[in-house]
Amino acid sequence: MQFTSEQRLDGNLIEREFTLGDVPGILWTPAAVSASAPAPLILLGHPPLGLRGMYPRLVARARQAAADGFASATIELPGSGDRPRLPDVEQARAGMRRAIEAGEPVGDEIVDALVLPLVDRAVPEWRTALDSLLALPEIGGPVGYSGGVISIGIRLALVEPRIAAAVLFAGSFVPRAVFQDARQLTVPLHVLLQWDDEGNDRQASLDLFDAFGSEEKTLHANMGGHTGVPQFAGDAAAQFFTRHLR
Repeated sequence: MQFTSEQRLDGNLIEREFTLGDVPGILWTPAAVSASAPAPLILLGHPPLGLRGMYPRLVARARQAAADGFASATIELPGSGDRPRLPDVEQARAGMRRAIEAGEPVGDEIVDALVLPLVDRAVPEWRTALDSLLALPEIGGPVGYSGGVISIGIRLALVEPRIAAAVLFAGSFVPRAVFQDARQLTVPLHVLLQWDDEGNDRQASLDLFDAFGSEEKTLHANMGGHTGVPQFAGDAAAQFFTRHLR
């Protein structure tokens, strides 16, 4: 991990950009953390829209995390931002758009081609980033995962024993193979669902929640579209992390 920039955004938040090989990322830490008082860590997932496009929402989540005493970090997804495109995923994304525009269902073959290559590439990169982040003296466990492509969050929480709890955002296509992962998942879960999300198959989201094997799992459903998550829903997710990471 190589840090490329550092700035103080406000009185309680330090932002450092880094690269991990060819993968860019950002680390946010409360100003008060130190080797003698390390902060728990929240990994901030996001959709494949590029770190720059997602930055305003990511830094808002980082500010909330810092206010609660947590460090937070994110990395650029494969095929996003300035990273090389993934031709097979781009082709699948085009097929998905054609199906939606034609009012046709998005078949399992398209979903698999769209999501599984991203999961297979992103999860090892997240684990490598976690190795480097936890090696920093000011960062400690436990670790939480929040948001992003839900299939990545499920697979990462399943295979990464250092993740103690996860907040997952419903609203993206989920391959059948990831449903199998969900049945094996045991960490505490807090799932956010926007009831009127125009791009989400609500029943599929409910079926996925039912499939989760975790003994502690909460579904927080609210009226409104994809970007209309109310503030109190975010507050409940923050309280979930405070309960499990403190």
